[in-house]
Amino acid sequence: MPPTGIPQFQRLFRAAASLDIDKDDLKRYDDFVDGKIYDLILIGQAHAKANARDIIQPHDLPVTKGLQESIHEFRKLEEEIELESLLERLAKHPPFELMVADETEAGLPQIAGGLSVALARAFKLIDPKLKNPHTEHWERVARVFDLLL
Repeated sequence: MPPTGIPQFQRLFRAAASLDIDKDDLKRYDDFVDGKIYDLILIGQAHAKANARDIIQPHDLPVTKGLQESIHEFRKLEEEIELESLLERLAKHPPFELMVADETEAGLPQIAGGLSVALARAFKLIDPKLKNPHTEHWERVARVFDLLL
């Protein structure tokens, strides 16, 4: 689910936060974005159920103001996230009770991109001098996102 290949993945993190990411970070990145997308859809499912609907619409996803701003920043970077690999990874989780609307599914790459920009910038908030994140940085940033999303 990285931006179409390792060079694009590296370029995204460099553009978003001046970070040097290598292919070893790819699994951590995949796991992070995959988990957060799953969490957002899971909460979206609860919103749809609470509104007596049997399909998860885009407005059901709990996209915060900050995440929305990161999505806009991602669009400015003109990178892409592959939808097929994103959906394949989501299929490995327990299935959702409700269907995901086509419009919701179509928006997932942009949300993944916004999460990517927010992730990259969170590294710099934790350590402004950071150039190449290590395991402890990934763990710290993931814990912060777990508190918020």
